[in-house]
Amino acid sequence: MYNVMSPKAEEFISHEEILESLAYAEKNKNNRKLIDEILTKARERKGLSHREAAVLLDCELEDKNQEIYALAEQIKKDFYGNRIVMFAPLYLSNYCVNGCEYCPYHVKNKHIARKKLTQEEIVKEVTALQDMGHKRLALEAGEDPVNNPIEYILECIKTIYGIKHKNGAIRRVNVNIAATTVENYRKLKDAGIGTYILFQETYHKESYEKLHPTGPKHDYAYHTEAMDRAMDGGIDDVGLGVLYGLNNYRYDFTGILMHAEHLEAYKGVGPHTISVPRLRRADDIDPDVFDNGISDEIFAKIVACIRIAVPYTGMIVSTRESQKCREKVLHLGISQISGASRTSVGGYAEPEPEEENSAQFDVSDNRTLDEVVRWLMEMDYVPSFCTACYREGRTGDRFMTLLKSGQIVNCCHPNALMTLKEYLEDYASEETRVIGDKLIEKEMDVITNPKVKEKVRDYLANIHNGERDFRF
Repeated sequence: MYNVMSPKAEEFISHEEILESLAYAEKNKNNRKLIDEILTKARERKGLSHREAAVLLDCELEDKNQEIYALAEQIKKDFYGNRIVMFAPLYLSNYCVNGCEYCPYHVKNKHIARKKLTQEEIVKEVTALQDMGHKRLALEAGEDPVNNPIEYILECIKTIYGIKHKNGAIRRVNVNIAATTVENYRKLKDAGIGTYILFQETYHKESYEKLHPTGPKHDYAYHTEAMDRAMDGGIDDVGLGVLYGLNNYRYDFTGILMHAEHLEAYKGVGPHTISVPRLRRADDIDPDVFDNGISDEIFAKIVACIRIAVPYTGMIVSTRESQKCREKVLHLGISQISGASRTSVGGYAEPEPEEENSAQFDVSDNRTLDEVVRWLMEMDYVPSFCTACYREGRTGDRFMTLLKSGQIVNCCHPNALMTLKEYLEDYASEETRVIGDKLIEKEMDVITNPKVKEKVRDYLANIHNGERDFRF
């Protein structure tokens, strides 16, 4: 068996263990007795091993698959309720020295428009995002030590936190940049970032190295061990992800669960989030060239099985996915979505000219944030713009302890309702505001603590006076 306590990538992501787990899952995909035992364990809400989850992913028994979907939906409700956290990506620069074959930013792509935001341009972009109502950003940048050094990223974060516009403010900046050193992770921590996010792309080492033929990202071990270094640098919330469509999905599904197990065992805290992006068309990138694409049905099964296997993790789906697909997986475990995203460098303040396309991938869900918020509420979800846990120090093991004990709802639900009201008051259309006010009134019944309920009602009543950002 692989060693989850080792910090070495090829030990905690053991190729042999993954192959054995996939063979075991294939052998037992119709083993009703075993699948019942795994589901019984899953109902304890304490998660599953990667091998057990692989069996559920491969399960062909239709009645058991329906149990899997129903259990995933219930576990999501138990841990995260009906709240959906909202965020937007902000691409700072698409300069990159890597040769990643699936990304239009690759160094050999000579016809993509290369751009890097100045601090003045960042102010304009962030002001536009604030005017939509966003409070949480995910920063994205290519890997280029000359154009995008850590000092540039830190300056951008400082600029973003300093922008106050009307009632707008970005309250939390998450960061998705290339694997770096413990020293640089300490700098990001000191800059006040939220979650550090890094996608593995694929856990299959041979495929990984072929897909990253040149550049620093070619180093599989350095990339895979990045989360250990980030935690050594003081960042206690990290986000994992693979890019489905690059490699066999069963392999990468098993690999990401092994990575989660490793962080839990070696660092004491599992991933704060797991993202499930799928390969999309982009400049110089044709997803049909890759022969590992997955259907919407398999995609939904992956989401459900991750939710069951890692019940505590937040799960993210972006505007890579269509409205129809996002609606399906929201029920199966997703707790965070992006809205009104731009994957180009710039484009929020004013549309990017077509001849200057700098996007990383094509967006499938092009609705405005107001439309997304209204859509969620019409399905009885509570769009949440809350970032209170980060700012109150409820991160890492403290957050996970509250989440696993069921106590986080006493913070999350009141904060979600208050930040939703802020959005409705400051940014929403009249139609969205009417729906939202009715939803908030109904959702007040979820708050059982009389003192908390009184404080929330007081905040909601006084928001007309300009008060903002009370939090539990």
